[in-house]
Amino acid sequence: MGKLAFVFPGQGSQAVGMGKELFDSFPEARAVFEEVDAALGEKLSERCFGGPEDYLKLTANTQPSILTVSAAAAAVLANSGIVPDLVAGHSLGEYSALVAVGACGAAEAAKAVRARGSFMQEAVPQGRGAMSAVLGLAPAKVAEICAAVAAESGEVVSPANYNEPGQTVIAGAAGAVEKAGARLKEAGAKRVLPLPVSAPFHCALMAPVRARLEPVLRGIAWRAPLRPVVTNVEAKPNQDPARIVPLLVEQVTAPVRWIECVEELVRQGVTRVVEVGPGKVLSGLAKRIDKSVETFNVEDRASLEKTLAALNA
Repeated sequence: MGKLAFVFPGQGSQAVGMGKELFDSFPEARAVFEEVDAALGEKLSERCFGGPEDYLKLTANTQPSILTVSAAAAAVLANSGIVPDLVAGHSLGEYSALVAVGACGAAEAAKAVRARGSFMQEAVPQGRGAMSAVLGLAPAKVAEICAAVAAESGEVVSPANYNEPGQTVIAGAAGAVEKAGARLKEAGAKRVLPLPVSAPFHCALMAPVRARLEPVLRGIAWRAPLRPVVTNVEAKPNQDPARIVPLLVEQVTAPVRWIECVEELVRQGVTRVVEVGPGKVLSGLAKRIDKSVETFNVEDRASLEKTLAALNA
């Protein structure tokens, strides 16, 4: 039997109603929501369950909301005796992963990502930055064209997420992202889709966030993760608590190396991956990165029961 990994979703997986069934059915899930509500001084749980959607779309709200649902789902799995061998998370999801392996509490992490989301939203004025998903072009080619456009224009544009071999997300100044998009289509990209985001994440324009986020993260009493966390920045496992903050600070401006993260999980012996939290985005990416990986997800009662039945078979 191969190893089991938990992976945790990032921004874009939010949906009104997320986490409600877990909250209603499991005291350990309810405890996570109540702990975060108390820490943030607002009923984030009610916004997760009832919206409105516009509230959940704001980065400063999206990040703690997804983290809380993911941490609640992880708590239910832990209570069911399901423990991963390794964990990883996509961008924001790395914080959920750290909570799941005991490096910090859900309340501390929710406060940190609420700050992270606010800083990201404030770093670039609305409309100045952009992100686009590039489909059907090799990641190396995308990086090469972005570098050429950045050199010519003197503006920032670079790969932000290496999601799977056929999908790279680029980020930067709006004009440079548009220019790169046109160039990428000429080079053979099947599609270039502008993304409805409030800021250009994981690029050099996020540099102001780093200085503001670091003291927030340093204020957390980090503990050694009970299981290795494959980090976005290095795509390698980390269990050293002293390295958590530097890696999370660097993550702000560095691309998410998700292809390599999944490949590293497989190299470490992982054969089954559970996506813990809202949506199934990462399950789909994992399958496209390595077809041999079995994927499951836990976001509500039905998906939990299905996953528990498969893992306990």
